[in-house]
Amino acid sequence: MRRIVHDGPLVIGGGLAGLSAALEARPRRVLVVSPEPLLQASASAWAQGGVAAALGGDDAPELHAADTRAAGAGLVDPSAAAVLTAEGPATIDWLAGLGAPFDRNADGGFAVSLEAAHSRARVARVGGDGAGRAVLSALVVAARAARHLTIWEDGRLLALVGSDAGTVVGAVIQRTDGPVMVLASAVILATGGVGGLFAETTTPIALRGEGLAAAWLAGAEVLDPEFVQFHPTAMDVGLDPMPLATEALRGEGARLIDRDGRFLLGAEPDADLKARDVVARAVHRARAEGRGAFLDGRAAVGAHFPEAFPAVFAACLRAGIDPRETPIPIASAAHYHMGGIAADVDGRTTVPGLFAVGECAATGVHGANRLASNSLLEAAAFGRRAGRAAADTEKRQGRVSTPDVPPALGADDLAALRRIMSRDMGVVRDGAGLVRALAELDAIAGRSGEALSLIAARLMVEAALARRESRGGHHRSDFPQTDAAAVHTRAPGRTSIKARAAA
Repeated sequence: MRRIVHDGPLVIGGGLAGLSAALEARPRRVLVVSPEPLLQASASAWAQGGVAAALGGDDAPELHAADTRAAGAGLVDPSAAAVLTAEGPATIDWLAGLGAPFDRNADGGFAVSLEAAHSRARVARVGGDGAGRAVLSALVVAARAARHLTIWEDGRLLALVGSDAGTVVGAVIQRTDGPVMVLASAVILATGGVGGLFAETTTPIALRGEGLAAAWLAGAEVLDPEFVQFHPTAMDVGLDPMPLATEALRGEGARLIDRDGRFLLGAEPDADLKARDVVARAVHRARAEGRGAFLDGRAAVGAHFPEAFPAVFAACLRAGIDPRETPIPIASAAHYHMGGIAADVDGRTTVPGLFAVGECAATGVHGANRLASNSLLEAAAFGRRAGRAAADTEKRQGRVSTPDVPPALGADDLAALRRIMSRDMGVVRDGAGLVRALAELDAIAGRSGEALSLIAARLMVEAALARRESRGGHHRSDFPQTDAAAVHTRAPGRTSIKARAAA
C-alpha cells in the first residue's frame, strides 16, 4: 500500500461540515478527501429548508436553544445547544460573506421563515427551497480558491490508522488508482449520515454510516445510534432516493391530508407544525391504514409554486404532478441521523487525533429529535470550530499500526440490508422486528464479511433493541411509553487502537 505523510489535518468529506472545517484550519495545509466531485453525493447540497439562527428582532439565541432542547426530548446537552445557538447569527454572516445568497428583506436584512417546533421565524433560506446547494456552492468556490487546501475528489474512507500510543494518525483511502495510507496531524471525519442504509430515504444513497463504523472500529465511542429522524414529507413518486418536499411548505400553510381530504393531525392552523417524529408517525399511520398521505399546497401556495419553491415544483413536474392543482403523495423516509460518533463542540472524539463533525457526529445538540434546520447550522458552526481545533493539533508520536480493511458489500447484499432497515428500523419499531433484523444482518455478514455499512446498521439496531421506551425519533410499538429519566445510549469503541497496535 502506498503511504504519504501530510503535514496538517486530513478532512474526510466534502460537504458543508468538511469544507467549513477545512477553510477554518488555515494556515495549516489541509487535505480534503471526497468520494465524488464536490456538490455530488453530499446531503448538505440537498437540504431545502435553510439555516436556523436567531436573526429577528423578536428572537434570541436563548429562545432558539430552548426550542432545540424541547425538540430533543430530554437528550439535548444544554451547554452544546447554548454554544450552537449563540454562534448562529455569526455563522450566517460568515456564510453570507463567502457568497451564500440568502434571501433578504426590503431593508437588506435576512428573510426568515417559520418551521415546525420553532417558536419564532428564524430559518434563513435561499430561493425558497434551495439553501443547501446555494450555501455549499459558495463554500466549494472558496475551497477551490484556497491555497492551503488540496482536494481529492476520488477518495473513499476504508479504515482509520492508529498508533501504539492510542491515537488516530491517519486513514486508508481508496482512490481510483488504488488504496493509499495518509498519515496526518489530525483526522476530521465529515462523512455524513446513514440514510443510504434505508430503502426509503431522502439522502444520497452513498451515505451509509461508514465513517461512524470506522470510528467505532478505531475505539471511538458512539452515542445514541438508534435515533433516526424520518422526514414526514418525502415525495412518494417511485424514485430512489425520494425527493423532499421541504418543511417550509407547511410553514407557509400547506396541509397534510388523506386521500379523502381529511386532515391527518387536525384542522387547527398549526396542527401540521408539530415535531417531526409526531408528524412522521401520523403520515406512517395513514399509509398503513390504507388512507394514503398527501401534502396539499393548492390553497397556501398555489400559483406561486414555481418561484416560491422551485426545487419542489421541478421535482413534482418530473414525476408528472402539478402541485398547483394536485396534492403531493408523501411518505415518511429516513432523513437525518441524530446519533453518531460522540464528539464535543470542537469535534473532538474519545480518541486523540480524531475529530467528527456534521451528521456523522453526535455533539449533543439534536438529542432524540433534531429541530428543523439546525443541521446546516451545526455543520458550519461546529465545522469551523473543529477546523481551528484540528489546526492546533500536532502530529502524534507512536508506531503506526496498519489496519485491517473491511470488505465491501455487494449490490445484492446492500439491497437486502436497505430493505431490512426500512422494514424493522423505520418509523415504528418492535422487539420482534429488531431481533429479526439482527439475525438477517448476521447472515449477510456471514457470507460477505463485516462491511462498514453492516457494522453501522448493527450498532443502530442493537441500540434500538436495548432502548425499551419511545422517545423522539425512536418509537417502539411494544414500549410506547417514555421513561421518566432520559438516558443516553453509549457504545464504547470495539477495542482500543493502542491495544491492537501493541498486539
